Amino acid sequence: MLYAFGFDRLAVLASDLYFLHADPPKGQEGAEHGVRLELRHIRPGELKGSIYSSRPISVDEPIWRADLLESVDGRPGSFDRTHHHPRFSGWNESERAFEEDLFADPVGWLGRKLSDLPGLLAQAGVAADTASPDDLAGLRLAVPEILDAVQRMLARVRAGELGRPPLNPPPGSIRASWL
Repeated sequence: MLYAFGFDRLAVLASDLYFLHADPPKGQEGAEHGVRLELRHIRPGELKGSIYSSRPISVDEPIWRADLLESVDGRPGSFDRTHHHPRFSGWNESERAFEEDLFADPVGWLGRKLSDLPGLLAQAGVAADTASPDDLAGLRLAVPEILDAVQRMLARVRAGELGRPPLNPPPGSIRASWL
């Protein structure tokens, strides 16, 4: 499942995730599942028809990511694999960053991060003017709706409806997600 919250130049995307690394780092053995949330650039395209035609929209490079994950074989609600990636270089994420507040209250932590877009952009090493005033206002207003969507997806992951392995996994690392 994929949720997209688009503003002016930025979007927040959230999806369920199932991930199994073929050669996992120590402490990350076994499958993990949960919800991935990314802050990304969006770019409107040119109209391809009349002035009433739908406008193409490109969801582009990631800026920041939070993965609210837990071990598939672990205790539901443990958030034992929950982390974030404070920076990106193009499409490649930084190392996993683990924070005590993130483990203690993942959804609350996520809300605080999204409510401070200037701080989040600074941490990501992205210029403050990457976000327009419409991005700042729009995201601030949308945070409760985004958190609600994340909580609903987490409940569906725990119920076994989302965050499941793909039916025909490719060789190597297995990942089922939009993001």
